[in-house]
Amino acid sequence: MATERVVEMLERSDPANLRQCDSTEVQEAGDGEIMAPYLMDCRRKQKLMCQQLCVLDDILKLVASIKSAEQFLNEPSPANPGTEARAAWKALKAEYLQQVEEVECLIVTLENRMNELHSKRQMLEALLITLEKKKEEYKEKERTAAKQKQRANNQLSLHLEESLQKAQNAMQICDRRLSELKCEIQEQLSRVADSTSFRDRLRDILAATQANMQYRLLSVGPSELCLELLPRSTQQSLQPLRLSITMTTDETFHLQVFQGTAGLLEESVEGPVRQLSAALLEVMERYISQGEMLAEIQALHSRFAIDWCPAKRLLIFLKSATTVCHLEVSEGYPSSGRANLLCVRKDGALLDLTTLQPPVVNPILTDWLEFLSSNPDL
Repeated sequence: MATERVVEMLERSDPANLRQCDSTEVQEAGDGEIMAPYLMDCRRKQKLMCQQLCVLDDILKLVASIKSAEQFLNEPSPANPGTEARAAWKALKAEYLQQVEEVECLIVTLENRMNELHSKRQMLEALLITLEKKKEEYKEKERTAAKQKQRANNQLSLHLEESLQKAQNAMQICDRRLSELKCEIQEQLSRVADSTSFRDRLRDILAATQANMQYRLLSVGPSELCLELLPRSTQQSLQPLRLSITMTTDETFHLQVFQGTAGLLEESVEGPVRQLSAALLEVMERYISQGEMLAEIQALHSRFAIDWCPAKRLLIFLKSATTVCHLEVSEGYPSSGRANLLCVRKDGALLDLTTLQPPVVNPILTDWLEFLSSNPDL
């Protein structure tokens, strides 16, 4: 729409559509240098003839108005002849000059407007050329965008085909893997059935022999047994030792000993299922071998605020919030080993141990704790 309006304005302002000058005017304009003196002479002669005609007209009027010779002699001299005509001629001349000046101004204005129109025409032509270039560029961009879009669609189609092919391959792999997993599940189910059968047999054996053996079953899970060792054959009143047995699918076990208040060092044992009884017997014997010491420590738990560290064989006695006593138990206690006071810390400061000695020879842990708890200096 804008392009059509611009073209229409350019056609209207085309110099070819303007009015052509008359050939005679062009010829006269070309012969101006020759005609100027001739026209000036003609004008001078016309002015002279006009003045003579005015004088003649005045003489005729004067002669027509005189009736006698005396009147002619007594009449004053007439005014300059042709005064009225000259005044009219001057008025016409002034009007002519004014109109000529107006025409010249109009010519200048027309020339300015023609120049402005010409510059606007040139600007419109430049804008039209620019518009055509922009139009071509836009068309070129559209073609390029269409090509890019087509290329992107082709790439997308290829990518979708590749993705579809990969998905189909993955589905085939998943189907094969699913078949393999189903086979593995069947194998695992058969193993679980065997393990369950073994667990049931073990539970029946434990239940049948619980009265005669030193075990007590606490809980039974799919792959884990929790039980306590009951040291009934010892003379000391030892607390039960809690442990757990975890069965694996490869016919092995994992035995975990919990310290609790028993005072035995926590440990774990692993091995084949056939060695489970031997492992339980070994843990029981190790617990019973320290039975006298552990029985004493277990009894002290109910009387004093103590903490037993079996790995360091260290007994920590908390007499008060500000007084802490450390006692060391050597190997073979109480038959061949002794219990020694390592340090006493009160209000953050270490006390002298030379004055801290129970009134008995070779004091045991009970003697030490009773002495320290009743000592008024601590």
